[in-house]
Amino acid sequence: MIHIIIGTKAQLIKMAPIMIRLRDRKIPYNFINTGQHKATMDDMLDDFGLKKPDLTLYEGPDITSITKMFFWSIRLIQKTIINKKIIFHNDENGIALVHGDTFSTLIGAIMGRIAGLKIGHVESGLRSFNIFHPFPEEITRILTFRLSNILFCPGQWAINNISFYNKKDKINTKANTMFDIIDISLKKERRQDHVPNIPYGIVSLHRYENIFIKNKFIKIIKILKMVSRQYHLLFILHPPTEKKLHQFNFYEELNSNLNIELRKRYKHSDFLSLLEKAEFIITDGGSLQEESMYIGIPCLLLRKTTERKEGLGENVLLSKFDESLIKNFLHNYIKYRKKPLKMNYSPSNIIIESIAGYA
Repeated sequence: MIHIIIGTKAQLIKMAPIMIRLRDRKIPYNFINTGQHKATMDDMLDDFGLKKPDLTLYEGPDITSITKMFFWSIRLIQKTIINKKIIFHNDENGIALVHGDTFSTLIGAIMGRIAGLKIGHVESGLRSFNIFHPFPEEITRILTFRLSNILFCPGQWAINNISFYNKKDKINTKANTMFDIIDISLKKERRQDHVPNIPYGIVSLHRYENIFIKNKFIKIIKILKMVSRQYHLLFILHPPTEKKLHQFNFYEELNSNLNIELRKRYKHSDFLSLLEKAEFIITDGGSLQEESMYIGIPCLLLRKTTERKEGLGENVLLSKFDESLIKNFLHNYIKYRKKPLKMNYSPSNIIIESIAGYA
C-alpha cells in the first residue's frame, strides 16, 4: 500500500498533485497527518476534492520550537512503536512517501522504518551544503536521505548532490511537484477581491535563522522599511513570524506603516491570485522561490544560501543580505520578470509510475 505522511500545509501543497492523480487513477492510499502545524488543510483538500486524513497523530498547538519538536517527535515515535499495525494498516510491504525538509519529513521516515516499509523521499537531493543555512532543514534532509530507499529528485543537479548513496534508487522527476499544483490551480476559477488595484510587492518570511534571532530580524525589518518607502507591500504572516513580530515589538511599527499591509495567510489558490499580479516577491522560502520561477515573478531571496537552483540567475536574486544587491534588484526588478514556464511532463506522474507496484 502507499502511505503519505505529511504534517504541514506547505507539504500538502506539493503532495496534493500526487494525491489527485492517485484519486483519479482509483489507487488507494493511506493519508497520515502528523499534526505538526494546526493550520487547517481542509480548504485545500476541499478545493481539490481530496479526502481528509485517515489518521491524525497529534491535535495540539503548532509545533514551533526546537524543544516542542523534540517532545512531539518522541511521542509520535512511541505511538508508532505501539500502534504501527493500526497506523499502517498491518502493511509490511508498502511504501511511505515523505516530503521535503520539515520535522514531519524526518519523523515520517522514522515511522515508516519502524513499520518495516520502504521510504520514498519526494523533493530529495536538495543541499545548501551549509548546516546553519537553512537550519534545521539542512540537517533534516541529510538524515532523511539516509533513511530513504527511493530518492525522488527534481533535476539532475539534485541527483548529483546525493550520487554517493550508491545503494539507493534515484529517480529524476525533472522538476518539483510544485509545478503540477500551480498548473492545476491556475486553471481553476479563483477569487480576486483580495487583490489590490495598485502595484504591490509580496513579503513572506518564516525561516528559523531569520525570525528567531532578534538581531537578524531587526536587519530584515530595516530592509522592509527601506523597500516600503518606494513600494506598497503585502506582508503575508506565517504564525511563527507574527508571533515573533509581537515578541520583538515590531508588529505595531509595521502595522502603522501606511505602505505595509499585514495580512493573514491565504489558501493556496487565493495566494496564487496575489502572486501572479505582484510586481515582485521578497521571501526566504524555498517553495516560493520555485513558485516565482514557474510563474515568472521577480523574486528577491533573503538568504545567504539556498538549496534550490530554480530561477537563480533568471528571475531570482539570492541577496546574501548585501544591501547593494538588494537596492539594485529593487531599481531593476522588471528585468527579472520572465515568461511563465511551460513543460510537457508531470513530476507527479513520474513519481506515481515509480511507486505503482506498491499499490
